[in-house]
Amino acid sequence: MTESLINYGNILQSCRIPHDMHVEHMVPAHSIIFVRSGKLLVEEKGKTDEISAGNYVFLRRDCSVNVTKAPLDGEPYRGINLSLPRTALKDYYNRIAEASKKQHQKPINQIVSLLPQTTALKSLFGSFLPYTDSGETPTQEWLQLKVQEAIMCLLEIDPRFYPTLFDFNEVWKIDLLAFMEQNYTEDLNLEEFASYTGRSLATFKRDFAKISPLPPQRWIMEHRLEKAKDLLKEQKVSAQEVGYMVGFKNRSHFSQAFKKRYGYAPTNYLKNILN
Repeated sequence: MTESLINYGNILQSCRIPHDMHVEHMVPAHSIIFVRSGKLLVEEKGKTDEISAGNYVFLRRDCSVNVTKAPLDGEPYRGINLSLPRTALKDYYNRIAEASKKQHQKPINQIVSLLPQTTALKSLFGSFLPYTDSGETPTQEWLQLKVQEAIMCLLEIDPRFYPTLFDFNEVWKIDLLAFMEQNYTEDLNLEEFASYTGRSLATFKRDFAKISPLPPQRWIMEHRLEKAKDLLKEQKVSAQEVGYMVGFKNRSHFSQAFKKRYGYAPTNYLKNILN
């Protein structure tokens, strides 16, 4: 059985993973995950939650968690993730006056919340299956209606979801330099770097200027090339593998950038510096 990942409009995601998959997952938007088969492990701050098949879990926005998707009892991991975009939450809040009456409640503080298997949640995620199982793409309007349905499901489960979902204060920002130093080899564009650090692209660039005289694209390139040079000196992997390891998906681009920076192509670098 092959691995499959399907993304519908950055709102609905479906995946089937036949092997253990470990990832550090940034959660820029509130999300509900339904585990269809296998098991999901979510670790944050030394605490691990295990979500088994048939269960639903809520992940609070603006957090970073370690996620493991694993097969169980001969079944691959299959899951459906529904994101609740900030714009949709604002629209719902502005249209539903009742929401403002519940703001005296304390919000949900934990990052991971196991949800009860309510009829409403089962109905909501059951309506996704004809699309996720066929690969057919639903309309954007349909997805937006499903986001509203998901909001109603959560509000019926616990009144603390009112102040949790409808908190529109400035989005969370993580330490920019620490994130960049940890993830500069990842295949992310600047918009994704900005989103994962809790910033708009404009704010990301403005904050980046406070930590480096280099623009972010140049900073990423310099760090990737420096890392590549160190790996080549270790002589443990080939030049082509080094390029992929530091974030270059195009071999020619890596070779050209490396030669421009250090004077030699990656394949000849070690030989020339040792002579």
